[in-house]
Amino acid sequence: MTRINRRRFLTIAAASAALPAGVALAATETATWSGVALGAPAQMKIVGMTDAQAAPVFAQVAAELDRLEGIFSLYRDSELTALNRDGVLKAPSAEMLEVLAIADDLNRASGGAFDATVQPLWLAKGGQGNVDAAKALVGWDAVAFDADEVRFGTEGMALTLNGVAQGYVTDRVVLILKDAGLTDVLMDMGEVAALGHRADGAAWVAGVSTPAGEIVERVQLSDRALATSAPMATVLSGSDAHIFGPDGNEGAVALASVSAPTAAIADGLSTALCLMDVAAGAEMVAQFAGAKIEALS
Repeated sequence: MTRINRRRFLTIAAASAALPAGVALAATETATWSGVALGAPAQMKIVGMTDAQAAPVFAQVAAELDRLEGIFSLYRDSELTALNRDGVLKAPSAEMLEVLAIADDLNRASGGAFDATVQPLWLAKGGQGNVDAAKALVGWDAVAFDADEVRFGTEGMALTLNGVAQGYVTDRVVLILKDAGLTDVLMDMGEVAALGHRADGAAWVAGVSTPAGEIVERVQLSDRALATSAPMATVLSGSDAHIFGPDGNEGAVALASVSAPTAAIADGLSTALCLMDVAAGAEMVAQFAGAKIEALS
């Protein structure tokens, strides 16, 4: 499982559906917004809109990012931090239930490799607790959830939903932009989501890069998302990778990249692939309609 990298720079480029026919995108006015989203610097640009026209869209996106962080963040008061503190969350939001359902699907499809209850182990590996004691707190089967509540079966358990939630947030922002009439969107929130096409009508192209910045694959995207996970992109302490299984062990995969119809699924699958052998990982990905492994090393 993985933690949101607070240094990621969120970028959104979009084109308005109202752009007149035959007008080159590069020649039109571009509205720009800069701020902070998900705890990181953020920038949004919309080609074909003035600042005044785009202001309501920017405000809606910024508000949605803040609202969703109030559900999934591990760094501020949120539904997730309340659940981890109390061991129970009454009347969870629809968004929380949806992400938990995705995490459940990923856990089953990966044979348990994807396990959102590794948060205590993540903290212990980072120097905040005893690793052996933390291992006893890991186990997705001890999480129960429905519309009434989310509850842990073991005292001291905690979740991290960052292996799904960041992709889920990406999907939600894409829907807002689409509802606002934006037909061609490229967004990078760590996971890349593409709606429509580039100005020349071709598919968007996203690069798959190693933690060192080397591009190892280029992927064409149109109405799809791309997520890339690399265990050593972040080191917890010593040489411990930030992606590991429920037993605390790391996998043999150095980099995994997956495209899928949604960023949430691409996000979760790329994370799980880092912990599985090639055959089992391919079988897992095949269980999700439209998902495809783009790079694996």
